[in-house]
Amino acid sequence: MAYASFATGVLLAAGYGSRFDPEGIHNKLLARLPDGTPVAYESAHRLLLVVPHVIAIVRPGSELLARVLNDAGCHVIFSADAERGMGASLAAGIEASDDADGWIVALADMPRIATPTIEAIARAVDDGGQIVAPYYEGQRGHPVGFGIEHHDALLALDGDTGARALFAAHPVKRIDVDDPGVLRDVDTPDDLRKL
Repeated sequence: MAYASFATGVLLAAGYGSRFDPEGIHNKLLARLPDGTPVAYESAHRLLLVVPHVIAIVRPGSELLARVLNDAGCHVIFSADAERGMGASLAAGIEASDDADGWIVALADMPRIATPTIEAIARAVDDGGQIVAPYYEGQRGHPVGFGIEHHDALLALDGDTGARALFAAHPVKRIDVDDPGVLRDVDTPDDLRKL
């Protein structure tokens, strides 16, 4: 680990992945990358290279996923509120890390974010950035960082819009990166093949 952030990582891993498997039999986060690593494990691993403490939010009934994320080094929280969407999952992560100085929020279905990108976001948060996001070719991606000033607003999130309202209402420190991984998530089996 070249840089260890003071921020806490929040890995959102509670979605249903219905576009990946409409029948709900196969969890996309447990799907294997070409080297055999589960998608969620790789996403967690890359975040943990920079952020020593990562809380992963999963929905009840996801014991196998929880085990994979525990093995990666995350502290796993089962959140019944996760059914309500990404905002509720993020709020659960903030509540579970109430003593954090800031947060790096990542999605468990994005296993190709380059470690230097995560480090750049973490450094900006550690240096006092209130909201920080990577941009690739003009598009905002993940992970995103939040300073302690946004604790109460993050804790109040609910539903499926995540933190979009915070991005709309506050200035965002933009970090331009040459990392297409900030936009590449695994929503469908074809997305997985393209990785």
